[in-house]
Amino acid sequence: MNREIRRQVRERAGVRCEYCHIAPPAYKAFCIDHVVARQHGGKTALDNLAFACLHCNAHKGPNVAGTDQQTGELVRLFDPRKDDWTEHFAWSGATLIGLTAIGRATIHVLAINEPAFLEVRQILLIEQSGPAEEPLPL
Repeated sequence: MNREIRRQVRERAGVRCEYCHIAPPAYKAFCIDHVVARQHGGKTALDNLAFACLHCNAHKGPNVAGTDQQTGELVRLFDPRKDDWTEHFAWSGATLIGLTAIGRATIHVLAINEPAFLEVRQILLIEQSGPAEEPLPL
């Protein structure tokens, strides 16, 4: 993947993880994620690439689906190229809430609210001056 594609993906994302919305410098390690992994036929093309923090990318891996913990149903994961983030997610303080089966399954598979990652976001909220706005200004 060339430098120009990486730049375009990063800028399109507003330099924030397209899954959990954390941004640098709060979290310094970011990468380019294949929304549909190459092993599942995903291409290295702008319409299949997302800007992701290492936490979300490592937990997502090649997964394209997960279980909705509320219904037990298998559903596809959030696709930042096709889905509107605000339809599937909302903030409750530092905790990300899944509004749909897709949102809940994505939060579960990517471990977005796992204790250590949640603690990072809580610290960032305490350190910021002013109320959190959508998306969470991390």
